[in-house]
Formats: sequence, C-alpha cells, structure tokens
Amino acid sequence: MRVKKFNWLKPSALAAIAALGIIATGQASAQTPKTLTVSVIYGPEKPQSKIWYKFRDIVEENLPGQFDVKVVTDGALGGEKETTEGIRLGSIQGALSTLANLTTWVPEGALFDMPFMFRDMDHISKTMAGPIGDEYKALYEAQGFKVLGFIVYGSRHVISKEPIRAPADVQGKKMRVLQSPLHIDLWGSLGANPTPVPITEAYNALQTGVVDYMDMTKSGYDALKLYEVVPYITETNHIWSLGVMYLSKPFWDGLSAEQQVIMQEAADEAIPYFNGLAAAEQDASLAKTVAAGAEVVQPDLAAWQDAMASFWPTYADNVGGMERIEAIVEIE
Repeated sequence: MRVKKFNWLKPSALAAIAALGIIATGQASAQTPKTLTVSVIYGPEKPQSKIWYKFRDIVEENLPGQFDVKVVTDGALGGEKETTEGIRLGSIQGALSTLANLTTWVPEGALFDMPFMFRDMDHISKTMAGPIGDEYKALYEAQGFKVLGFIVYGSRHVISKEPIRAPADVQGKKMRVLQSPLHIDLWGSLGANPTPVPITEAYNALQTGVVDYMDMTKSGYDALKLYEVVPYITETNHIWSLGVMYLSKPFWDGLSAEQQVIMQEAADEAIPYFNGLAAAEQDASLAKTVAAGAEVVQPDLAAWQDAMASFWPTYADNVGGMERIEAIVEIE
C-alpha cells in the first residue's frame, strides 16, 4: 500500500523556520565572547592594571559582549620576558612592556634607553608621537607585536644597600640590570658588575646578596617593596623608562575592522590616563618609601651626566648612529 505524505507546512513557512534557525545560530555565535588575556606584573591597584581596566570598559561599552578581557595581575603569568614570549606563542593576548625588554626582539629599541637623552615628558611625547615612533611601531609589528601606543613609566634611579652618591661608588658592585645589552654595557662601562635578573626575582636577589644594587622607577621601588632590602635611593633620573601597550599581532589580525578601530580608540584614551597616574604616583611612592625607612640621596647630577656622556659614541652604532640620537635630542 502506498503511504501518503502530508506537507503540513507551506514552503514559505518552512523557509521562515530555516531563517530563524540561521539567525539563532548567528546570535549564539555573536554572543560567544572572544578571550583577551592580559598579563600584568603589578597588583590590581597599580596604573599597570588600571590602564587595562579602562581599556576593558571602553571596549565593552562599544562592543558589548564581544570580548572577555581577563586582566591577570601580580605577575601570575610571569615577568616581562615570559609575558612577551606568551604574546608570541598566543597564550597571552595583551600586556605592557618596557622597550628595554623588547630589545631581545627589536634591538634597535635600545635607542630610547640611552642615558640622559630625554629632557622631560613633553620631549618624550613629541618624539614618540612623530615619525620616529611610527618607524618603531613597524619594527615591533614585524616581530609579532601590535603596538597600540607608547607609555612612560617614569625615570630610573639608583637603589642600593649602601649609599651611592657618585658614579665611582658603583665600581666593583654587583648590579641587577634589565635583560638588555644596553643596560649591561652602560653599567659595565662605569666599572660595575651587571647581572641580568627578571624583575619578579629582584627582591630575592637583593636580599640574598646576589646583587648589591639596581635602578628602578620610584613607583616600582614602592610597589615591589624593594626599600625593605635596599633602603637608599639616589635620584639620578638617568634613564626614562618607556614602554608599550601592545597586543599579539595574530590576535589583532583576527579582529574585524570595527573591532580594531574600537580597540585603538580605547588604547588612545587609556594611555594618557596611565601616563597621568604613573607621573602622579612617583612622588607619592617616594614619600611612602621614606615613611617606611628609605633614605633619599641627592647626587651631583653633572657628575653622572659626565660619566655617562662617553657611552653615547661608544654605543651609538648599535642604535642607529649619533645622528639618530642627536635628532631626538634636538626635538623641541
């Protein structure tokens, strides 16, 4: 016997149901946020975290539900170098980094760590917002780093177990330095014994005598409680510590054009916010360390400038030549 088939729904109704299915599937896909894991070395109360909270809020406001921005603080994902390696591997999508750290991948970036090259924050802003900054963004991008913009942590000062007043005082002493050839060569030229140590291990290295002193921003001196083991801070202002707010390039490339625009706009707003917080934090941080027992040493800055002046011509070929250094110095 032949079975009669019944078409209970008209073709138009079937088409409508199919369309609803497609829409539902699209909505489910759109509602699945893309994870953006951010690594921060410092605590949630520090500018290094707050810049990402502001970034996250702006992205969420403009792209609601599209991203899950996870800000992992307190160095839980490693120090700067480990974080940068995570960015390259794709396990981390966003972070801040000093330019000194990134010299492992872009050695030309050591230019910005030349001693006594920048005058002040305004000088830095004009330099990095111009053609030189654009040139270096392209160099970082070629290594897998999408630089959203440059940040300023503050200037570096010498912190030590015993007072260091003059350049001669560092001779023979073991210094914790950044994992950067420039920093190693700079302090070696003054007669110190440079020892690269990740920042997350600096406290223990100073406490146990692996190193005798290091240089650091005032906010970092406070945040990492380094004053507990090196109670003297010499206000040398010898190097401005510059950095980047950056994302993994593959992650960036996987974003839509609209998402890229929004994230860049979020960074453009978050970066000056960070710079303002970081600048205000310097004096407040120094006051906290002094209250906790730290002692400030006021050096003869001319002596430090003179001692480091000879480093420029000896290292210039590694950072683009004296012409490049002088071009930055002459920016008004």
